[in-house]
Amino acid sequence: MGKSIVIAFGGNAITKENQKGTFQEQVVNIKEMCSNLVDLIKNGYHLVLTHGNGPQVGNILIKNELSKSIVPAMPLDVCVSNTQGSLGYAIQQELTNVLVKDKAQIPVVTVVTRVKVDIADPAFQNPTKPVGPFYSENEAKNITAEKGYVMIEDSGRGWRRVVPSPLPLEILEKEAIHYLLEGGTVVIAAGGGGIPVYLDDNGNYTGVEAVIDKDLAGQQLARDVGAETFVILTGVSHVAINYGKESQKELDTITVSEGRRYQQEGHFPPGSMGPKMEAALLFVENGGHKSIITSPE
Repeated sequence: MGKSIVIAFGGNAITKENQKGTFQEQVVNIKEMCSNLVDLIKNGYHLVLTHGNGPQVGNILIKNELSKSIVPAMPLDVCVSNTQGSLGYAIQQELTNVLVKDKAQIPVVTVVTRVKVDIADPAFQNPTKPVGPFYSENEAKNITAEKGYVMIEDSGRGWRRVVPSPLPLEILEKEAIHYLLEGGTVVIAAGGGGIPVYLDDNGNYTGVEAVIDKDLAGQQLARDVGAETFVILTGVSHVAINYGKESQKELDTITVSEGRRYQQEGHFPPGSMGPKMEAALLFVENGGHKSIITSPE
């Protein structure tokens, strides 16, 4: 299957930093994002879209906390599945509307997607991914005693829960996604990095409280469905080395070996471009044709 692309964009593109995160705000942002995809689809590319869910799943965790005395709180893997449904619905609807207005009768489908992880992944012994609301130090101590959560102080803003962020091993719905792509369907999949599941001792898949990096999940998705190109949409038009310095240089086309060298030199910090570059490099190293990191425009 030729001309297939997996496109990943962040949850912060759906709920922007200065916004409350209302559904209407999300729809406006998604509509803008979808308008940038129409030409690719009309030019015959087979698209799989994947998205982050950081602000959105954070809001669900806050609702869990506020309503815990009235309704049972849901585990993190279920919260991720909830965002796959709500954000998938919004993307599916807005992209369909944009395509219909452009006289392109192309189906768009959201797939609730599980991602296999290894329960022996070292990440489970070293949780690092902050999720959910901020707490005072006393509240954090009480939560740790009550629920066993790992809590850390987060940049002077308060205490937050941290969860494991294991590596993705396989997109379990890959065959269904590939089948939909071959039929000309635009597919939305692996939202929020996918729902993390592992094989237990009885050979059953079991959900686990963790968050998979959405860009690493995106490159795994691209590999598993045989995509030629993996695209990460972000807030800048180019990746740069010496970012923010007088010697800053925007990169155009580089090889994997050049990317790994820049990585070792420390040009891509863990909190910003680091995960994106790692995902882009992994995709090409494992048989992909090319990765692109750029802005939606």
